[in-house]
Amino acid sequence: MTDSPDIRSVVRSKYGEIAKGSAGCGCGPSCCGGGEGEAGRKIAEYVGYSSEELAEIPAGANLGLGCGNPLAHAAVKPGDVVLDLGSGAGMDAFLAAHEAGPTGRVIGVDMTAEMVERARENAVKVGATNVEFRQGEIEHLPVADASVDVIISNCVINLSPTKEAVFAEAFRVLKPGGRMVVSDLVLTAPIPDDVRHSVEAYVGCVAGAAMKDEYLWMMGAAGFREIEVVEQRSYGDASVFGGYEWLREATKAVVSAKIRAVKPS
Repeated sequence: MTDSPDIRSVVRSKYGEIAKGSAGCGCGPSCCGGGEGEAGRKIAEYVGYSSEELAEIPAGANLGLGCGNPLAHAAVKPGDVVLDLGSGAGMDAFLAAHEAGPTGRVIGVDMTAEMVERARENAVKVGATNVEFRQGEIEHLPVADASVDVIISNCVINLSPTKEAVFAEAFRVLKPGGRMVVSDLVLTAPIPDDVRHSVEAYVGCVAGAAMKDEYLWMMGAAGFREIEVVEQRSYGDASVFGGYEWLREATKAVVSAKIRAVKPS
């Protein structure tokens, strides 16, 4: 499944359904298994968002899809240009826009048209003028070279079948001295082949996850330096398994890692 050219369309279709509210996550462990309202709030608080942060975002921006809070380690400053890879309904983009302020700018990129539409609607709701959402693949970013101060991403890169391309693109668009902070699911041990080739486990952010050492190596191969795991925690306890109890054992090898890296000046 991880080598299949169709995986991108499978992921796009599933997350499109989530954006429209026509699907919860019957696909295994949550990073796609949250939901809106109280369920989304509980997951967001569990993975590291404060109640104050959640009060800042528009209603409908939190779909419970994250596995951490990358902004906790991003140190976004007023005036920064921030890029959110896989921005979904805009939760992290809106929080980053608050930190970047009126002199800064946030660009959210997502490959799912329904997510981009929903994020744009959320921006209109709150009159956000320093954030924009573009449809595109994170392996082929619709962003200019060396134009971004900070890149964030939340539980998205694991879904890419070509992670090396994601990191190469991130490196391209960052300004020299810019930084990338991701929260993502990685593996501390191999997972069984039946899970690795499961559509449900892939869309559920497990089957596509890389081994942690490989993930860090790919960042370094793209040119990043000062690569550091700033926080790591087990993620299995937060999973929403639905009817896929067979995934529970596999998620013992899954951790949520917050990783920071810098593009050399």
